[in-house]
Amino acid sequence: MKTLKPYLAGLAVVFIWSGWITLSRYGVHTQLHPSDITLLRYWTAFIAVLPLTVRYPWQRDRIVQYLVIGLGVGFPYTMLSFYGLKVLRAAHAGVLVNGMLPVMGAVAAWLLFRQRIALHRYAAIGVIFLANMVMTGGSVFALDRAAGIALLLIAAFCYTCHMTGIRLWQMNWRDVVVVVPTVNVILFTPLWYCLPSGMAQASYHDMAVQAIYQGVIVNVLALICVAYAIRHLGTITVALFMSFVPVTTALLAWLVLGEALKPWEIAGIVGCSLGLLWYSREPRSQALNAVKEKG
Repeated sequence: MKTLKPYLAGLAVVFIWSGWITLSRYGVHTQLHPSDITLLRYWTAFIAVLPLTVRYPWQRDRIVQYLVIGLGVGFPYTMLSFYGLKVLRAAHAGVLVNGMLPVMGAVAAWLLFRQRIALHRYAAIGVIFLANMVMTGGSVFALDRAAGIALLLIAAFCYTCHMTGIRLWQMNWRDVVVVVPTVNVILFTPLWYCLPSGMAQASYHDMAVQAIYQGVIVNVLALICVAYAIRHLGTITVALFMSFVPVTTALLAWLVLGEALKPWEIAGIVGCSLGLLWYSREPRSQALNAVKEKG
């Protein structure tokens, strides 16, 4: 059971992040502006972890580390994602952000950690990436959506920096749930006053839903799961889990937002599943060694 915990954490992130994309897509089409949802997200999380924040040893690490960890999944990531979701469908947003994570994660792991993986796993990453692209049916690359595409690709880069920083500096879940909301409350709150806001016109129901899901479920529970999974499985494996988010996002968008599943989206779902199964297969040499050790 102990070895299953990191995988269960990764699986939990997939479902939470899929709900986040779907809920965010809904949220940006209410009276709330992206800046409002971002403010609700980090202030709610900050209040939730305030007892840990007060006792946190802030002098232990450097400011640059706090900035990379905090902003990688902080307001630059959320604002880029929210404005991208104003242009693109939830399923397409899941593809562009999370579908790119295995590619960016593999590059970061090779550059910073000189981590090499089996050849078939690079091929599996390619299959997952292509399956994510198939899910868009090519429509995501229309010229009128170029701005949304660019925003979401930058968001994917930000999230890769966050995941890589966790591994590079050996941050645990306690570090992440304290650093992320604190850094963003300090830096984003003054900025919010300069951005468009619809908070005064928004319903209490919309604000409460966004605050609870974005602030507690995503910014506390999901970040705990991500940090735990990265610490035990590594950046590439967790990025692969995240690449499955488009699949569950497409299903949720179909059920909740009425965004109908197209044939190519179903084909992409099948491709992602096969790629993930291929990646999880042990290299033949390792399998033979395991058999020898048992014998």
